[in-house]
Amino acid sequence: MSDNILVVDDDDSLRRMMEYTLQQAGYKVRVAGDGDEALAAVRKEPPRLIVTDLKMERMGGFELLTHVRQDYPEILVVMVTAFGSVESAVEAMQLGAHDYLVKPFSREALCLAVQRALSYGGLQRENKELRKKIAQGESFELITAAPVMQNLIATLDRVATSDVPVLLTGESGSGKELLARRVHEKSARAGQPFIALNCAAIPQGLIESELFGHLKGSFTGALKDRKGKFEQANGGTLFLDEIGELPIDQQPKLLRTLQLGEIEPIGGQTCSVDVRVVAATNLNLEDEIRQGNFREDLYYRLAVIPLEVPPLRQRREEVPLLARHFLRQYSAERQLGIKDDVIIALQQYSWPGNVRELKNLMQRLAILCDGDSVDMIDLSANLLADSASINRSGLSGLSGDSVKTTSPFVLPTTGYPLEELEKSAIRQALQLSSGNQTRAAELLHIPRHVLLYRLEKFGLKSP
Repeated sequence: MSDNILVVDDDDSLRRMMEYTLQQAGYKVRVAGDGDEALAAVRKEPPRLIVTDLKMERMGGFELLTHVRQDYPEILVVMVTAFGSVESAVEAMQLGAHDYLVKPFSREALCLAVQRALSYGGLQRENKELRKKIAQGESFELITAAPVMQNLIATLDRVATSDVPVLLTGESGSGKELLARRVHEKSARAGQPFIALNCAAIPQGLIESELFGHLKGSFTGALKDRKGKFEQANGGTLFLDEIGELPIDQQPKLLRTLQLGEIEPIGGQTCSVDVRVVAATNLNLEDEIRQGNFREDLYYRLAVIPLEVPPLRQRREEVPLLARHFLRQYSAERQLGIKDDVIIALQQYSWPGNVRELKNLMQRLAILCDGDSVDMIDLSANLLADSASINRSGLSGLSGDSVKTTSPFVLPTTGYPLEELEKSAIRQALQLSSGNQTRAAELLHIPRHVLLYRLEKFGLKSP
């Protein structure tokens, strides 16, 4: 299944707006004017996500959703509806749509809905793959050479034998979900379900149903009984990611479940569940408590065992192992190598996106590298595709000269747009090189094709 988005709407202007907005956000977008065109496009190349209008003159959103859920259950669907048809959108969500947008909506709201859906879909795929591996008797290992992580894993393994809640804190992308899976696999619950829920990815009005379930007819659009995540995880482990984003009005219900081991589905009766909860957040929950966004009693109930996951820049010993592991994973047929100076440069980089950023970089290199080994030219062209980031990382220059580790730019306290800084650097390089693009690329320590891409992206011309 390709990583793209299909936009379906019979309103030409709205369809073009959504297409342009999502393309500007970096997504690959295809369009269709109605459900019939959309189904033909899906059969030709299944997308990761469909954003579709609910009412169209030919095949509408409901019928399209029905076909997609039946034949392509892994494709996520976001419904677009007018204000007066919100109940219909909610009904569509009960039939399998992931989210809905109410017209008129902003470009930011569209991008946020798409981002949430794709993030949720990623968690679903990871859960499915892990359950398949466990069912086949396979296991997974955490790759680490950092003492701080070895100590953390040893603590997790000891904690896993009990049923007490665990709270994992740390930056986004640092590996909290993988550690939560470790707790589950090392526990007596390993043969039971591991269910993950990203609390930030669920619309606020649906979080109670998502957690605790509902009965048919309990609210408008509840067309059938639905099990919540607690019931799905009964006997196993429930991983609540981004727990700091849980709405304050839902927190007492979660606290009651943790205290009593009981859930109350919407419209149903109280029933007991046996679930071990592991939560994670990249927020400082103590600050959230002081600001009134998080209940103190819930925090102490979740943080019986609080463990902080260090960022990748504090465990640089892992970088060579992880880089080679991800490169093998994504270049299985080619078996790409990686040169020593690239490994050194990777260890010097600060990794603001942590392990997730490193994984994405290795996947990109596995696709784009032309040779048998990843070299500094490949790295410089693909590490965030940002010459400023590369320079700050202390990577070697492509012209043979060393990159200065001191920055020629001092960020003002009011901030400064990174895009404008990059434009300014390109203009200066072109001026210094009298418009010679090859020399300008050397001054910026990037390949010429990267410079050409940026000239086109920013609409700049050589003097």
